[in-house]
Amino acid sequence: MAEKKSDRTRAAILAAARERFGADGYERATIRAIAADAAIDPSMVMRYYGSKEKLFAAAAEFDVRMPELHDVPKERLGEVLVRHLVERWEEDDTLRVLLRTAVTNEAAAERMRQVFIGQLTPTFQRAAIDQPAVRAGLIATQALGFALCRYILELRPVVDLTTDETVAWLGPTVTRYLTEPAPNQV
Repeated sequence: MAEKKSDRTRAAILAAARERFGADGYERATIRAIAADAAIDPSMVMRYYGSKEKLFAAAAEFDVRMPELHDVPKERLGEVLVRHLVERWEEDDTLRVLLRTAVTNEAAAERMRQVFIGQLTPTFQRAAIDQPAVRAGLIATQALGFALCRYILELRPVVDLTTDETVAWLGPTVTRYLTEPAPNQV
């Protein structure tokens, strides 16, 4: 089935919005600039998305696509999760846009919280990991700190790490976050 023109227009708007929000941040990005980047009239952006806020929400939609962890050996949990997260970020720049914007915009920060806590916690619950929300929050500190340094600040030593090297460095910490008893349970 042929792709409809409206689908192509929506895709062009979303691609332009992701680029513009990522480059300029939420506050400085304008509907006019996004429309110009998509080579369409600004009224079309409003027709499809209604407002800048709704456009941002659509552009910032990010599914972590969490792997099921219940069959992963305990000692490999961090390795599997870190590798998965790095591969997701490498294939989809939405997280970078969201991360850059979340620092200065409350709606983006809330979206980031939904992505990490809302998507990691249920996966940890299904894997029978205790205190899943706390552990999701701790893993977010590692994941978002890494993403900030690699994709936003572009710290050369972090940018230069291969996926395997990243897994080797971060995997053990994430495994510890997922497997060690909580400090009040020791």
